[in-house]
Amino acid sequence: MAYTDEQPPETSPAVRVIAMPADTNPYGDIFGGWLMSLMDSAAGSVAARHSHGRAVTIAVEGMTFLRPVVVGDEVSVFATLQSVGRTSMKIEVEAWRRTRHDDRSYRVTRATFTFVAVGEDRQPRSVPPMPTTNSIQT
Repeated sequence: MAYTDEQPPETSPAVRVIAMPADTNPYGDIFGGWLMSLMDSAAGSVAARHSHGRAVTIAVEGMTFLRPVVVGDEVSVFATLQSVGRTSMKIEVEAWRRTRHDDRSYRVTRATFTFVAVGEDRQPRSVPPMPTTNSIQT
């Protein structure tokens, strides 16, 4: 699988963090759940901004881990609003890694997160329509 021509998005990442030893599984590899949690946080930020309030994750589609993340890697997560329903939002999320001593970045995974906006009563509420200009990004 060659991904040498890929470039990370030109927007600012929603989340950027260094993978640390506490983020590993018993084998010393970065735990996939840790990475998924960063992606959920990034998508949640986009959902909350677009819906102007609380939004909850209801689905994650298509997550495949393409490359490992190792301790010391800088992980950048990008999130973009892709579509909007009456109460829901689909957000495309990509995670990229860069070693501490290199300028090249590599896609680690991507997925589509679906959020539903909820009110104080924790019931679905309407969200604004999709912006007519470029997608909302973090």
